[in-house]
Amino acid sequence: MSSIKFGTDGWRAIIADDYTVENVTRVAEATAVWLLKENKKPTVLVGYDCRFGGKLFAETVTKVLVHNGIKVLLSDNFVSTPMTSLGVVHYKATLGIIITASHNPGSYNGFKLKGSYGGPLLENSVKEIEALIKDKSSVNTKGIDLKASIDKKQVQYVDLETLYCKHVEKNFDLKLIKKSGLTLGYDAMYGAGQNVIRRLFPDATLLHCVNNPSFGNTPPEPIERNLTEFESLIKKSKKIDFGLATDGDADRIGLYNGKGHFIDSHTIILLLINYMVTYKKMKGKVCVAFSVTEKIKKMCAYHNLPLEVVKIGFKYICGVMITEDVLIGAEESGGMAIKGHVPERDGIWIGLTLLEYMAKTGKTLDELIKEVIKITGKFAYKRIDMHLTEEKKQAILQNCKQNKYKAFGKFNVKRIEDLDGFKFFFNDGEWMMIRASGTEPVLRLYSEAATDTNAVAILDSVTKTLA
Repeated sequence: MSSIKFGTDGWRAIIADDYTVENVTRVAEATAVWLLKENKKPTVLVGYDCRFGGKLFAETVTKVLVHNGIKVLLSDNFVSTPMTSLGVVHYKATLGIIITASHNPGSYNGFKLKGSYGGPLLENSVKEIEALIKDKSSVNTKGIDLKASIDKKQVQYVDLETLYCKHVEKNFDLKLIKKSGLTLGYDAMYGAGQNVIRRLFPDATLLHCVNNPSFGNTPPEPIERNLTEFESLIKKSKKIDFGLATDGDADRIGLYNGKGHFIDSHTIILLLINYMVTYKKMKGKVCVAFSVTEKIKKMCAYHNLPLEVVKIGFKYICGVMITEDVLIGAEESGGMAIKGHVPERDGIWIGLTLLEYMAKTGKTLDELIKEVIKITGKFAYKRIDMHLTEEKKQAILQNCKQNKYKAFGKFNVKRIEDLDGFKFFFNDGEWMMIRASGTEPVLRLYSEAATDTNAVAILDSVTKTLA
């Protein structure tokens, strides 16, 4: 049998290749064994998103857990990852499992683990589970009657979508948002956030809010190149003030202003800090991943907030959030969590926070961004994926480790940081980063500069050097 490894956020694999009922059973069995080592009567909440086979794989996991004497709370429909994490806390479950491959293409599915605190299970625990995965499962799921388990109350269906909507209504001034006259456009990317926005904002302009496990043959990652249809809709409409997009499991955010201009995740992070400190009078540590803009240092210094930079993977941010007073935890990839909610990325929650920001101030996104730029200065950020052979990828990473790159074209390297990947600084405002993907055969290349032109020029020089 194939070796199963967890990446930066869960195990992911191609459906019918490595992602099979047998392999899901192996992972679920290891999870059950791990749980029973520490807990006499654990309860696990199981959810699944809109991907192909989601319900089947969630029921497979449920059967394995029930076979091991573990009580299961099973979602009655597809849900987002944040809904699952909120459900874990609400129902006081020992663990959460959601069947999702997040932003990966439709050919993938996956298996994410959530701790009792409502965020990613921490790395040490994930490694312990991974080490318990057997070469072959000992559970015959075909012989387990799920209906009988429901009748015996070993399995209970739960409505996580309604739970989440009620939680939103308690925590946001939806009346103010609706009275403000602000119009919302939402692209679910065929993902698990589609029903929530439909329920909360019946008048919103919706795109890709139907079930389509292939995601229209576009990876459900809310980055600019995947959102061209949404961008066009906003520009043609001329009546949308705020364009929100979320990924396959709705834990990442993509954002557009009313003109159809994409707002990058770094700007979103800076906006959130400014809103929460200046307008909501909140405080706390800022915890960001290694790939986030260097402008975060200026924003934190301006507001006198402590800053911690961690490795890439929200589990590292979550580890800080559950032990310290954290205002915001955020990644470059559009995954963000804020104080007052679960320590989990949540694209819808972050979007509603920004929409409330606009409603309370009476300002447009562009006006709010100008306030941020006054503090941090202008910047541009670019990211591309470099697809190449495994051999070439490893050779480049080896060169990075041996400090062989002294310049990329005209950009001379002044210093290097290697917390997670390799960050090459050219001066105070310009840098680029090379990092291998944890889930795909890809090198991720990032750049930051004062202008778009310079950020693109850096990436052009880097790709020519690495080719």
